[in-house]
Amino acid sequence: MPETLGDLALEVRSKNAGPFWVTMELFMRDAEGYAMAADEDFLNEEVIARLYGVPAGEVRFFRIPALRVVKLSFPRAASQGGLHDRDVHRGQHHVPLAALVPPGRPGG
Repeated sequence: MPETLGDLALEVRSKNAGPFWVTMELFMRDAEGYAMAADEDFLNEEVIARLYGVPAGEVRFFRIPALRVVKLSFPRAASQGGLHDRDVHRGQHHVPLAALVPPGRPGG
């Protein structure tokens, strides 16, 4: 079975970042996992755009090496609680991100 970002992380989560943005966070177990998650050739705006159907130019990354955290945000398709919002909390949207297999890992 491939080793995914989720396997290398302590936690991968998604949540609201206000009524107009979604945030996802990767809390990596160690420096090696952080280096993979923070690698801009592997995880970047274009990858998130493909996974979540958002414009790459609207994706924001925040890499925090001291905490071994990669955080990313992008605009919601519909504002939170609006007529067309089908998921108020965005609590399960991290799953495609967690399923990515870094290069050089089994299955990657």
